[in-house]
Amino acid sequence: MILLAPVITEKSSMLKEQKKYVFEVSMDANKIEIARAVEALYKGVKVAKVNVTRVHPKWKRIRMQSGLTKWRKKAVVTLEKGEIDFFKA
Repeated sequence: MILLAPVITEKSSMLKEQKKYVFEVSMDANKIEIARAVEALYKGVKVAKVNVTRVHPKWKRIRMQSGLTKWRKKAVVTLEKGEIDFFKA
């Protein structure tokens, strides 16, 4: 499983105008695997570029317990052609 979930935030929603879509991906996935997974999952889509970043854990506290969130890896996928609709039934 390479694509874990789409990242739907205000910033990622603004990137849609530039044909850029943000996904949370597996930590051991590389750019080529991510591009192939997006093209396989969403038919009629051609990936132009993939940018990948690792998101560092943050300190969180719930009452007296404190700890770190998990490491994550995000991929910003730029499309050459096609469009992705996350809310399509």
